[in-house]
Amino acid sequence: MKADSRTSAEAADKHSLLVFGCVLDGTGGCRLVAWDDVQDWQPAHPEEVLWLHLDRTAEGAAEWIHRALPASEATIDVLISNETRPRVFREEDGLVCILRGVNFNPGDEPEDMIAMQVWAEKSRVVTLRRRRLQTPRDVLARLQETGNGPKTAGDLVISLTKELVDKINSAIVDMNERIDELEADAADARPDDLLDEIGGIRRTCLAFKRYLSPQYDALAQLQRDPPDWMSHGNRNTIRETLDRLSRYLEDLDVSKESALVLQDDLNNRAATQMNRTMFVFSIIAAIFLPLGFVTGLLGINVGGMPGVDSGAAFWITVVILAVIVGIEFMLFRLMKWL
Repeated sequence: MKADSRTSAEAADKHSLLVFGCVLDGTGGCRLVAWDDVQDWQPAHPEEVLWLHLDRTAEGAAEWIHRALPASEATIDVLISNETRPRVFREEDGLVCILRGVNFNPGDEPEDMIAMQVWAEKSRVVTLRRRRLQTPRDVLARLQETGNGPKTAGDLVISLTKELVDKINSAIVDMNERIDELEADAADARPDDLLDEIGGIRRTCLAFKRYLSPQYDALAQLQRDPPDWMSHGNRNTIRETLDRLSRYLEDLDVSKESALVLQDDLNNRAATQMNRTMFVFSIIAAIFLPLGFVTGLLGINVGGMPGVDSGAAFWITVVILAVIVGIEFMLFRLMKWL
């Protein structure tokens, strides 16, 4: 039965507005529901909560949302908009959350964070996505497979938020591990081979902070003004999630600074290596400058050149040049250039 349910959910994922829908039974489990079942849904008992996960880019999405949700035009525009800066606000008994999660889709970059819009009431939660996001699937799997999932609408909103934040941590940990590997390899690798990757890590940190800082503010607003249907335990979980998100922001600052220090070190090594190379070239040029002057002077094709008629003149010239080179080496050593 579960395999058939997952197959149906995957088909909906590709072909309809409904990615999946389920009814929370109030004990940590759920049952999947089809699109036709949710149009006039009413809870069979007070503990039931309807959860709809929708693709807001599907045909008819905006029309259904306008018709089905008891929200103002401005709020609905927020729910279907592509302007998805993280924020949280209430509209009467409804809660609107705009959150961002790490992009783990194949071929995409994690820092290209995916938006998830949430409309929540006491007995109904609607989540909206534009691109595939793993977090709702994970929460659904916990409901189906373990029976230890969220029990209320407040639990569901908090579970989704907590999953989003936890996945952010895994991306930051992977990035920090990569920075540690680069620091270990920096002594033996060519600076040019690492600088591009270091620059990418710094851009990743900035991209994460672009969304995580307003997401922290949004969750802080939820902690200050939660709806009445959120339990005391939900509010405590929000506090703990805020604390973790604060630590992740601090970790991002540390990662950015570590990448900057490593980048500066690599740039200094590259500059030192370049200066050393230029110094060697300068020494070579300084050695051959007087030799070039002597050979150039002796190479002018005018009358009166000494040694023109002498068979030993060439070897005498070679000895003179060798003496000049020896004197130069002595001078360079005295000047500590060599």
